[in-house]
Amino acid sequence: MGVSTSAPAAGVRLVAMDFPPVNALPVRGWYELAGALRTAGADPSVRCVVLAAEGRGFNAGVDIKEIQAARDRAALLGANHGCAEAFAAVYDCPVPVVAAVHGFCLGGGIGLVGNADAIVASEDATFGLPELDRGALGAATHLARLVPQHLMRALYYTSRTATAAELHRHGSVWRVVPRAGLREAALELAGEIAAKDGALLRLAKAAINGIDPVDVRRSYRFEQGFTFEADLAGLSGGHRDAFVARSTGTSGAGSTGKG
Repeated sequence: MGVSTSAPAAGVRLVAMDFPPVNALPVRGWYELAGALRTAGADPSVRCVVLAAEGRGFNAGVDIKEIQAARDRAALLGANHGCAEAFAAVYDCPVPVVAAVHGFCLGGGIGLVGNADAIVASEDATFGLPELDRGALGAATHLARLVPQHLMRALYYTSRTATAAELHRHGSVWRVVPRAGLREAALELAGEIAAKDGALLRLAKAAINGIDPVDVRRSYRFEQGFTFEADLAGLSGGHRDAFVARSTGTSGAGSTGKG
């Protein structure tokens, strides 16, 4: 359990998340993921990184159970900073990052794939931001990289999800495959990328990031300020409590949630 790194092919590193039951990452998990991505990208022999997950879905956001169990706002702040670190580690990775997405990709998962260079998804993959239902804000920056502006707004305001097929039609998902073939398809794309000149790939990644019309780091941190404002205003805790109760069938703590 946690974050693992392997080398499935020459020039390729596979970074995989495994936080049962739903890959809702605790604070330490976001930092662990950021560290693994930075380590992989710093290796001069690596020319492409594949970001994947084990279990039921790719990523369900932060661990709301951890936030609600805290006696102060340390866990909320930790989640905010941890997400920012992990999202930045994807975006700033010196080599291309291919996200292999299956099942649900929610909240913080959108932050990860929105900052990736390419996405391969299984047919059962769904993408969305349930932020308003969790008393939070954030990752609209990254959803806007996956769908057109007005669709992003409608998805955000309604907390609805989009399918892998829909994102493929918008051009943000490279390929949609059966779930059993997801890892193979992601590694196939990564292998094609890794066959290029490594030094040129790193220059290309830096050049493409440099021409992005939106500074994703600054934009996301701006959004997070409103998340904390909502919490200070007393708007968030009740939504998180309600989600926990629904997810566990009790008044106790649960998990999954926002980015």
